[in-house]
Amino acid sequence: MPSNSQNLITRNWGLKLASLILAMIIWLAFIGQEKNQAEKILTVPLEIHNRPEQLLLVETPPDYVNLTIRTSIRRLPDITDQNVQVALDLSNATLDQTQYALNHNMVSLPAGVEIRELSPSMVTLKLERRVEILVPVVADRFGELPEGYNLVSLECIPPEIMIYGPESKIKDNMKAKTSLIDLSNKTESQPIQTDLILPDPDLRLVDSDTKVLVRLIIKKEESEEGTQPPEKKDGPPVKKK
Repeated sequence: MPSNSQNLITRNWGLKLASLILAMIIWLAFIGQEKNQAEKILTVPLEIHNRPEQLLLVETPPDYVNLTIRTSIRRLPDITDQNVQVALDLSNATLDQTQYALNHNMVSLPAGVEIRELSPSMVTLKLERRVEILVPVVADRFGELPEGYNLVSLECIPPEIMIYGPESKIKDNMKAKTSLIDLSNKTESQPIQTDLILPDPDLRLVDSDTKVLVRLIIKKEESEEGTQPPEKKDGPPVKKK
């Protein structure tokens, strides 16, 4: 008689053989997907790293680069622009250099992925010195106060602010303006918080939290003495004889 161990092996042998064949088919398919390679083109953001603090970008490189990668068919759908990075290191950049090469060493990829092509292979950018300057703040206003009111003073607080920008954008006699203040509906002294308008869109506030108040001092006109009309008397005028 067959032993218990023999019974365990031979029991339902057809089902066990089918399971073994299915497992082998799955394993062979998996190995095939790992061995079979395919390519994919990604459009990836070009990141700028380690720009020297004393230098500013005045002409920027393209925002994106095209990257052709090669990996297994199984892994290909998982490789996207979310897990691929291209970074240009400017730690050694100078004012005179405008052309920068892009190479495979600048690309961060998941393991098992090969770079086939990086395009463009060269980018152009321009750097300038960062310059800071103290400029006066001028209140920009329109309209006239209602009749009977005078504007005694108009003061910006702070009267000056520190801004910075590329050296070529800094000019003498620069001024920062407030947003427009409408005087036509003002009848009392008040502080008004306003936005700042810098003299060039490439300039920035040294302190991004800077706020500007415009303080209006308004006075109501007083009526002059002796200008009131004489009081009227009751009854008809008396005729002289």
